[in-house]
Amino acid sequence: MVQAVVGANWGDEGKGKIVDTLADRADIVVRYQGGANAGHTIVNKYGKFALHTLPSGVCHPECVNVLGNGVALNIPLVVKEIEELVSRGVPKPKVLISDRAQVVMSYHINLDAYEEERLAGKSFGSTKSGIAPFFSDKYAKIGFQVSELFDDEILEEKAERICTLKNVLLEHLYHKPLLKKEDLMKELHEYRDMVSPYVADTATFLQNAVKEGKTILLEGQLGTMKDPDHGIYPMVTSSPTLAGYGAIGAGVPPYAIEKIVTVTKAYSSAVGAGEFVSEIFGDEAEELRRRGGDGGEYGATTGRPRRVGWYDVVASRYGCRLQGATDIALTVVDCLSYLDEIPVCVAYEIDGRQTVDFPTTSALKKAKPVWTTLPGWKCDICGIRSYEELPENCRKYIEFIEEKIGFPVTMVSNGPGRDDIIYRESALKN
Repeated sequence: MVQAVVGANWGDEGKGKIVDTLADRADIVVRYQGGANAGHTIVNKYGKFALHTLPSGVCHPECVNVLGNGVALNIPLVVKEIEELVSRGVPKPKVLISDRAQVVMSYHINLDAYEEERLAGKSFGSTKSGIAPFFSDKYAKIGFQVSELFDDEILEEKAERICTLKNVLLEHLYHKPLLKKEDLMKELHEYRDMVSPYVADTATFLQNAVKEGKTILLEGQLGTMKDPDHGIYPMVTSSPTLAGYGAIGAGVPPYAIEKIVTVTKAYSSAVGAGEFVSEIFGDEAEELRRRGGDGGEYGATTGRPRRVGWYDVVASRYGCRLQGATDIALTVVDCLSYLDEIPVCVAYEIDGRQTVDFPTTSALKKAKPVWTTLPGWKCDICGIRSYEELPENCRKYIEFIEEKIGFPVTMVSNGPGRDDIIYRESALKN
């Protein structure tokens, strides 16, 4: 059985925790898109970890962790993450890296930073991880595939071409130091040596696993709002964030994906720029940020304070629909326990008219939230393992969200740990 775990919103929904929890019953966990530009935080018996590229199954010794062909592969960071896990007492994870994945080069990271510097106040809020330049090169067919690292003839020809193309930009647009072929070859050889122990034909490995009935988790990065086609373009990431891309980025048949667990927070948060209708500010935002998540709402990769807001039904229903959600995991519900009342954005007002449909970015820029306020529960809910034991107002909040988005909430997270999960049989039929 293949299951996908993906985000309904702007990312940072708590997918890492859900994958880490579900991986206890999985044989394989696959990262199938994105790169080191966003992290997944997991908390388990080994400690707290912010993973940037490795799948969130790495703390389960029996799991095979796959980096699929759709991943932007920063090889030094992957190796460093493995070493850091082992240094903190985690058994060395079983990691396979697709021979068809492509490599993030140091010049991708530099070009990302140069472009953000050039754009200044009009920048896209990049994490400067090289993601946009990497995917630009991938689709321009000038990237380096992992399999090519073992063929010097290919590397020589490509390195020469890269220097010709990139040095025009470096000299005339960015006014930065030029690339040298010999430096690129040295970097590529270093990457070859680092990645060599992990390279595999992961698509064939996964196809065989599907045939054998293995349980496979596909782990998505970011969320629907950051998808380059369906998100808040242009303030999006550069690879598809939808579950449907899991078939491509991992190399499994689309029909094999039977379950899509779509993760959404009990409030909203986002890192980086872009439209965010339910965003709140000032002391109200700082209090939610301080109480939110595990240790506060700060990016696992960047450390930047996350923008926060109240739950957005319009964005979440749209995000769940595009993901093809079969199940909803509602996270950080415990973080709202301090509130007397909890606002929920149930519609947008655009040019004097209300809508419950998520609009394109040009209309989204004009949207104002329409609020409904629900009563809080004002007590600690951590440690509760039965849905029926939750305070009545907490259950009413969960069921209000479920009704409004139209998808079944089957998992409720009420703490940061792997076991802080309430499994629920929803009465709602998707």
